[in-house]
Amino acid sequence: MTISIYNTLTRKKETFKPLEKDLVKMYVCGPTVYNYIHIGNARPAIVFDTVRRYFEYKGYQVDYVLNFTDVDDKLIKAAKELGEEVPTISDRFIKAYKEDVGALGVKEAVHHPRVTETMDDIISFIATLIDKGHAYEAEGDVYFKTRSFDQYGKLSHQSIDELRSGARIQVGEKKQDPLDFALWKQTKDGEIAWASPWGEGRPGWHIECSAMAKKYLGETIDIHAGGQDLAFPHHENEIAQSEAGNGTSFANYWMHNGYINIDNEKMSKSLGNFVLAHDLIKKHDPKVVRFFMLSVHYRHPINFSDTLLESAKNSYDRVENALINLEHRREASVNLANDNQKWLTKIDELKQQFEKEMDDDFNTANAIAVIFDLVKEANVYLNGDQTHTEVIDTYIQTLTNWFEILGIPISEEKALLDDEVDALIQQRIEARKNKDFALADQIRDDLKAQNIILEDTPQGTRWKRG
Repeated sequence: MTISIYNTLTRKKETFKPLEKDLVKMYVCGPTVYNYIHIGNARPAIVFDTVRRYFEYKGYQVDYVLNFTDVDDKLIKAAKELGEEVPTISDRFIKAYKEDVGALGVKEAVHHPRVTETMDDIISFIATLIDKGHAYEAEGDVYFKTRSFDQYGKLSHQSIDELRSGARIQVGEKKQDPLDFALWKQTKDGEIAWASPWGEGRPGWHIECSAMAKKYLGETIDIHAGGQDLAFPHHENEIAQSEAGNGTSFANYWMHNGYINIDNEKMSKSLGNFVLAHDLIKKHDPKVVRFFMLSVHYRHPINFSDTLLESAKNSYDRVENALINLEHRREASVNLANDNQKWLTKIDELKQQFEKEMDDDFNTANAIAVIFDLVKEANVYLNGDQTHTEVIDTYIQTLTNWFEILGIPISEEKALLDDEVDALIQQRIEARKNKDFALADQIRDDLKAQNIILEDTPQGTRWKRG
């Protein structure tokens, strides 16, 4: 089955057709590295890593680019406040970003370009825009001439006149039209700068991605992705300058993930209700955080709270416990069951359903629902009198494959053998006799964590696997 993608540009789902057979050229807007990322930055990292993983599962090679903005106003401000050099700060937070998203299961991009390492390409791109009449220099600054690109507004579906009504020229700006945007900014005293035909300065934000996408993926790419907040003006401006400069379409599919709300209120630094991913993964298991993020369709807003994360943990534990139980039963399986094909057929049907959901605009929410259907079937199977190694192995392999696609490591911890459980129960009985209730409770809790339920009866302690 083919993959369909909701394209922000056309506002409809479209069948994915790559520019080159079996190759996906994908560019994702990365962070400005002046601080630790918040969970709003973590969501696109997780979402589009999952998109990449699914493409790879389907047999595509993915040339995946995620950039770092390592020089801009925020970094310059942070450098002044901390008394450090801009590169020192950017290096520190690039390292922190990789550590944080790595803990969340995000694979390294094929290319991680930095603005400071792409300066010659950026300057060349700006010069091309000037030569083609799409940009102009004004006292050391360079601006893109927005009205020179007649399709401006096609991503955000706004007319240029509607956009102009809310635009203003800020103090210090030398642009000709309120809609024009900066491609190159003249340096101020003491700021980091690079030499250019227009004087010492640094690039504007939007031109960076156009230059980096062209350098690493070419003039036209398959997918450009990022958070919903980037659609306008960042991605709109990227389209304008890229297509004006290159003379061809920029990206065939535009993907944007939804916002994150904190306790039903939009996350915002101005409201002080943002959560750093760096802090979150210290408090919660990173694989549960990722599982939670993928439990909602990527285009929909997601509400975040500790209560919802705890619920996600319980859901994840159900799957992990099912896998542990499957692994335990495998040790005791016999190859005599005669209804194997019935169960294998059910698993195959669920495999097809999982792929159907993922093929439909990477609907991880529905795909996770299919996972729970499989877990339910597996639990029914395990409650039978006989199990077969082939069926058990198929359940295990299917769960493992699905969680690899979702980028969530499933526990490799083996279930306790029956005699190990019996030994722990005996240890608990002795602890209770000695009035060491703390140890007795700890053993009960440890067994419960392994999905082993104890029941104290007048005839003694009984146990069962949940």
